[in-house]
Amino acid sequence: MTLSEKIKAIRKSEGLSKAKFCEFTNIPLSTLDKYEMGKFEPSGATLMKITQHPLFIKYTLWLMTGNAAPEAGQISPALSPGGHENIFNHLKDQKAG
Repeated sequence: MTLSEKIKAIRKSEGLSKAKFCEFTNIPLSTLDKYEMGKFEPSGATLMKITQHPLFIKYTLWLMTGNAAPEAGQISPALSPGGHENIFNHLKDQKAG
């Protein structure tokens, strides 16, 4: 899964519109559209904007490595209480704690 796909999964897991996600992260909507369409991969500065927002800190490890550590408060969108269960079918059998 690409970083762009992960950003989209995080946004959807939190139930945010593109506009609201951009408001929270200060990422231009046109840039987010390009990420979600797979035209560009996010820069380090963009990743910092996402991972430093209090709502998205819990996804930092997963966004950067693909791993979750629920015991440390680090989850994937599939493990998010408000997340979509079918985002990552390969995680559906994992325990969250």
